[in-house]
Amino acid sequence: MGTAPGKKLEPGVVDARDAQRALRRINDYLSRTARRDEDVRVRLETGADDEALVLPRPVAEMFASMLAALAHGQGVQIMPVDAELTTQQAADMLGVSRPFLIGLLESGAIPFRLVGRHRRIRFADLHQYVREDDARRKGAADELMDLDQELGLL
Repeated sequence: MGTAPGKKLEPGVVDARDAQRALRRINDYLSRTARRDEDVRVRLETGADDEALVLPRPVAEMFASMLAALAHGQGVQIMPVDAELTTQQAADMLGVSRPFLIGLLESGAIPFRLVGRHRRIRFADLHQYVREDDARRKGAADELMDLDQELGLL
């Protein structure tokens, strides 16, 4: 059974300057530490010298990515890969209407399961659809560029 959808930070909730400052500090640390398998020890500003938060390096790198988005005024969302979404949540993530999304589900473009009469979409499946759709769009754009070049329109 899937988990609930993740946590979201809307644009502007975190001050961009604070995020930029934190990003600089974490990037400096990550670039100075050569061992990619070593945990990251974060000193807390609580006054206790021996108190440190220990994070796996991939988590610290994910924080850096999140801070970069926040520093540019973008929102971020953390979503467990096995999360299950309602059709409205999935439609909102794709930026499409719920009826359009249901058409995608019924056509088999995105896998789903029924819970009673309600459709549930795994976040991983939705993400896979987005990756494949992006690849299709890029392929179509590349074909158009090639055709433009062949016709001498560029």
